[in-house]
Order: sequence, then C-alpha cells, then structure tokens
Amino acid sequence: MIGLFDSLARPLLLSLDAENAHAATVAGLKFAPIPRCAPDDRRLAVEAFGLKFPNPIGMAAGFDKNGEVPDALLALGFGFAEVGTITPLPQPGNPRPRLFRLPADRGVVNRFGFNSEGAAAVLRRLRARAARPGIVGVNVGANKEAADRIADYVAGVVFFADVASYFTINISSPNTPGLRDLQQAAQLDDLLARALDARDGAPVRKPLLLKIAPDLALENLDDIVRVARDRKVDGMIVSNTTISRPDTLREANAKETGGLSGRPLFDLSTRMLAQTFVRVEGQFPVVGVGGIDSAETAFTKIEAGATLLQLYSALVFEGVGLVGRIKRGLVGRMAQEGLDTLAPVVGRKAKEWATRTA
Repeated sequence: MIGLFDSLARPLLLSLDAENAHAATVAGLKFAPIPRCAPDDRRLAVEAFGLKFPNPIGMAAGFDKNGEVPDALLALGFGFAEVGTITPLPQPGNPRPRLFRLPADRGVVNRFGFNSEGAAAVLRRLRARAARPGIVGVNVGANKEAADRIADYVAGVVFFADVASYFTINISSPNTPGLRDLQQAAQLDDLLARALDARDGAPVRKPLLLKIAPDLALENLDDIVRVARDRKVDGMIVSNTTISRPDTLREANAKETGGLSGRPLFDLSTRMLAQTFVRVEGQFPVVGVGGIDSAETAFTKIEAGATLLQLYSALVFEGVGLVGRIKRGLVGRMAQEGLDTLAPVVGRKAKEWATRTA
C-alpha cells in the first residue's frame, strides 16, 4: 500500500509548487483510508522521558502544523508524531513563496514563520482523537507580534496540558525575528522556569523538551545545556534548520532566505547532537533531527547520541516508504551486532562526532 502510494503520488506531488504539494499530502492523509502497519519488531522499542515508543522514528514538527493527521502518521509506521509549531493566536506566517525544494542537494529551504491556525483549532482536533493510542507531542511557539513571547509559550503548555503526550518548546526557528534570542541564558532560564511551572500545575505531568538551533557557538551551547540541566527539562531536540549554506549546494533555491533542512544539514546537526549529548552527561535523552534519509544516517544519529529520531524533509524525495526502510535497516544492524535493544548504540561515537570539524 505504501509503495503504491509513493509510486503513484510522488511524481504528481513533485510537479506541484512545494507548499501546494505539502497541502495536498496532508489532505490525502486526512481523507484516504490508511491501513495500520504491522506491529514493530520488539527490538525497536524505546523508553524515554517516561514514555514507551514502539520505535524511535518520529515525524518532526512542521509537517502537521495544525494537528490534522497525527493518527495517519502513526498508521504509516512512525513511532510518534509531533504537531505544530502552534501559536496561541492564529497567524498567517510569512508571505508566499516560502517553501523551496533543492532536488540536486536533497534539501529544503523554508521561511514559513510559524503559520498556524491557532491553539483553539488544534485543541479541538487533538481532543477529538484523545482516546486513540499513540504518542503525539505538541510543539509550541510564540506569535510574531506577542508583547511577551514567554507568556505565549506558557499559554501553549496550559492550553494543551490534557492532550499532549509531551511538549516541545521551540525557540530555534530562524523565521520569526528575534525568536532565537530566547536561547540566551537569562531569557532561557526565565522561559523554562515559567513553562515548567505551568506544566507542573497541570493535573498530569507531561514531559517538556527544548528544541535548539544547529548554528550555536559552543559557549552558547554550554549555557543552554547548563540551564536545561539546572531546570531539569525532560529532554532536548537537536536540531532545527540552519541559516548557514554549505559550499556544496548546487540549486539556485539554496540562496533563498530561510532555514535549510534535509541532507545538507546532516553533518552540522549531528555534530551539534553529539556536542549536546556529551554536555548532558546522561541527565536526560536527546532527540536527533536533521538530514536523516536512510537507515545508515539514522544509525549514525543514534551513535552520535540520539535516543529518538525525527525526520521530515527526506520524505519529499524518498517517500513515506522511507520509514519502513529505516526500521528494517535498524533491525538488520542490530541483528548483525547481536543487540536486543538500541540502548548500547546511543552515544557510542558521540565523542568522535563532537570533535569533528566542518
């Protein structure tokens, strides 16, 4: 079924404008009957921040911005799905065009700017599916014109307290002016203190994760990890898109303003993942994102320190069958090494990756 979908739908989708193709994909997942995948190999199961994941492959935030298709994504074989980024009030985001494919580079540039239907609309959808199984995280952000952006993050945590499997505090998008300033130590400490207070005031305690950019200087990463550890967040996600542009890029669209994701982000994001893992010293899990497009790159992320993985951009070029191929590849590597769990793999090459240079 998934192979048929890829073979029939992807050529059509790639012929469309990138944002229209994305909207068509979400609509297709929303209305097409999707049979649930077979249960995952038990060796792929992962426990992290109090949750039990059937496999470590998650859909990253940015695909299902408004919580329309989390159950369809789980049916396709993802171990979890993260919806958002969701802002308290609806906002249109930046003007179109704002999404650009880089086929020769296997990359994507976006400058969406937190386009969101707003918390109320997404909450209605998530409450409607609340009795269904599966881990669905909620990625929260701030409205562009908010006078107090930290208050917007707090509002997001309060709003979704009864429906989120976990929260992600997204301060890493390059497409909202000034948002990454919240990665500075003093502001981050205030943000996490207020967000965690809101989380702890809810009837059920949900894990709270922090998502960071890949473009940080190491002294800034030191501060971020120190604050995250002091405030006892439940995990970190490394990383969002990059504003840098590798010299190897060939597509003209690479010059577009925005965040770069996909294969060109792999090395930078994996180094940042490893550098974060080393600094965290096992206090909480790290989620690896950026450039995962095969079982090999997924396994490398785990070796660099990722307990869980997320992907999105690679699906544009590889199709939804990628999820199954990654899972089969991971099981194959585990069988070769005689492993019953991925835990021994996590971080075993982190020091090597952390010391690599660009």
